[in-house]
Amino acid sequence: MKWQSDILGPGFESCAFEAAGVDGVRRRATLVRFAPQDGPEVRIAGPRRAVLFLHGWSDYFFNIELARFWDAQGFEFFALDMHNHGRSLQPGTHGGYVADLGNYDAEIGTAAGMITESGGAGPVQLALMGHSTGGLVAALWASRNPGAVSQLVLNSPWLEMHGSALVRRAAWTMVEPIARLRPEAVLRLPERGFYWRSISSTAEGEWTLDAAYRPPLAFPVRAAWLSAILAGQAKVARGLGIDVPVLVLLSAASENGMVWNEAMRRTDAVLDVNTIAARAMSLGRSVTVERIDGALHDVFLSRAEVRADAYLRLAKWIRGYAA
Repeated sequence: MKWQSDILGPGFESCAFEAAGVDGVRRRATLVRFAPQDGPEVRIAGPRRAVLFLHGWSDYFFNIELARFWDAQGFEFFALDMHNHGRSLQPGTHGGYVADLGNYDAEIGTAAGMITESGGAGPVQLALMGHSTGGLVAALWASRNPGAVSQLVLNSPWLEMHGSALVRRAAWTMVEPIARLRPEAVLRLPERGFYWRSISSTAEGEWTLDAAYRPPLAFPVRAAWLSAILAGQAKVARGLGIDVPVLVLLSAASENGMVWNEAMRRTDAVLDVNTIAARAMSLGRSVTVERIDGALHDVFLSRAEVRADAYLRLAKWIRGYAA
């Protein structure tokens, strides 16, 4: 492993690597770690504890505050920019594109191994955290790899399509034929930049975003990518049987209109949170759902007082399940 200075500045390092997907193709991914100069804020006796964060679609890791939070809880913090995203973007590739969510498995597994090696000998208790599409990916990976993680934290995971499973099934019948014949075909869907508008410091938010890594209108939606999402959601609907504690954090409300309105400053402007809350019960036997008033799609990018509430709830859950 060759760690180098990261784009987030002092205290952060990154390491690029390659891993082969289920299709046998090797792709580039990048592991980021928080390595404060003065060491972890809290040292916990016993096995090492670490957390691996997976970003959402058309996204990358940039939330320094989130890294510091986990460090304060006694966890080593790592984040993975998956292939075709963020630090892992390569010239000539389609941003955000994946034809099978299983193609992420090897890079997540490799990252988990790198986390173990980075701390020397001894076991590590690994928590997995995912946001939006990364939450769907994290849940599927935890289900396929029992015993690999000790806790699963999902921040507005994209577990189901807006409305109901009927919408997903209808979308599947339309998208699947195109995905088989023209997997990289761009689907002409309405473009909405409302969520980006609510978080970017160049608009009405407070977060500094790299437009190349997190474009205002997201990457183009391609047929095989949407087919892969629908297939993953179908697996969740059938039940994943995850055998570790799961925490799902969601906004208290959604606002999914086609025209900007001020409610989008304090709601999830991407997903149907009521549908996600119901679908979360299919994840496993021990699932906690926290609904947070005023939260955005990424709960931890909400207004300061809202995310303080979210961090408090997450800290309480950690104390209960990560002892």
